[in-house]
Amino acid sequence: MHEDGEKASSADSFTEGQLGPQSLGTDESINSESENKLQDGIQGADDMQVASGSPLPGVKPQQLDESMRMSKETIEVLKDQVFGFDTFFVTSQEPYEGGVLFKGNLRGQAAKSYEKISIRMQNKFEEQYKLFLLVNPEDDNPVAVVVPRTTLQPETTAVPEWFAAGAFGLVTVFTLLLRNVPALQSNLLSTLDNLNLLKDGLPGALVTLLILGVHELSHILVAKSCGVQLGVPYLVPSWQIGSFGAITRIVNIVPKREDLLKVAVAGPLAGFSVGLVLLLLGFFLPPTDGLGVVVDASVFHESLLAGGIAKLLLGDVLKEGTPISVNPLVIWAWAGLLINAINSIPAGELDGGRISFAIWGRKASARFTAASIGLLGLSSLFNDVAFYWVALIFFLQRGPIAPLSEEVTDPDQKYVTLGILVLFIGLLICLPYPFPFTDEVMSSF
Repeated sequence: MHEDGEKASSADSFTEGQLGPQSLGTDESINSESENKLQDGIQGADDMQVASGSPLPGVKPQQLDESMRMSKETIEVLKDQVFGFDTFFVTSQEPYEGGVLFKGNLRGQAAKSYEKISIRMQNKFEEQYKLFLLVNPEDDNPVAVVVPRTTLQPETTAVPEWFAAGAFGLVTVFTLLLRNVPALQSNLLSTLDNLNLLKDGLPGALVTLLILGVHELSHILVAKSCGVQLGVPYLVPSWQIGSFGAITRIVNIVPKREDLLKVAVAGPLAGFSVGLVLLLLGFFLPPTDGLGVVVDASVFHESLLAGGIAKLLLGDVLKEGTPISVNPLVIWAWAGLLINAINSIPAGELDGGRISFAIWGRKASARFTAASIGLLGLSSLFNDVAFYWVALIFFLQRGPIAPLSEEVTDPDQKYVTLGILVLFIGLLICLPYPFPFTDEVMSSF
């Protein structure tokens, strides 16, 4: 996903309002029949595509001319006939991205108030304006933002999305094949002269692609059920582990945090499930041809999860400094788990970043992002994978996450539990196994 330095300022940068309290009225003339009739229209309005990566997607301040700005008369109608004592009591207002930001007091449940305000606004203005119910990071109080829908149009790209995604996909297939052929990895220049050796990397590449495919398919299926539209996935190649996973943009306005959480959790949860099954299967199956892949036992110190499973299943066979033969499925599945774990880091617009945003809100998500990038930066001094990943996050996935229609309501606890589980499993995979494998050393330890 491409970032634009000229995009609209973050929702984390609201300025203090200068206007005093306003008198408000309510519009109680909407009967239940008109509400039912308008409800489908409101839900359909969020299907409009927008550019992700900006709190108000695709908006550039210098492109806002007077025809896009809301008139004083419109603002008065919003204050007096759309907002009200029963939904959102407005105390001050200020200009915001061609629209207006209302500060005040939220009445009742945020979801119900948002629905009432949206119905009234559509009854007055049809599809001219879009409502966002956000949280002001300055004081953690709800604020309402109303902007013209013309300012939410997506930006065009010079290269068709499918073409760029296809090019990235071909390069990723090549790096996945190359990763599973050590002879070529040690001398990249010899690859062109030995392309026939790439077929030896096909089984490992297929296992990793299976895990990545399940990950992306789960995103797509859950997103469809939640009314969230996803862009074409961009597979990201990696010389070290074959692939860094896929970058998948959200191209419409997500209704609420629970919907974002469902979509974000679905991919890594499915990827972890398939990866763990294949990892366990690899430990139980005998090495291919009685030999398999010979690795030093110390390699299992690189992951707390993989090292713990290896110690549990292999027992005394796993000794410090001793080569061990394992089924190659162990290595392939581990690579798939690592890719899912990296995407579960709570930073930017990674799955983990979207999970942390959906669970704890925009302010906490920004802090998680800063902390994660800082830790990755320190890790990059010792690990080149961390270096490339922090660069990828910073340039392509740093966010901020585009605003949801309604960001005040917390997700259901069962989805929160799943989100925390994903973050925890990702942490177990990325953290090293700190304990020695040999029982004698363990006793002295």
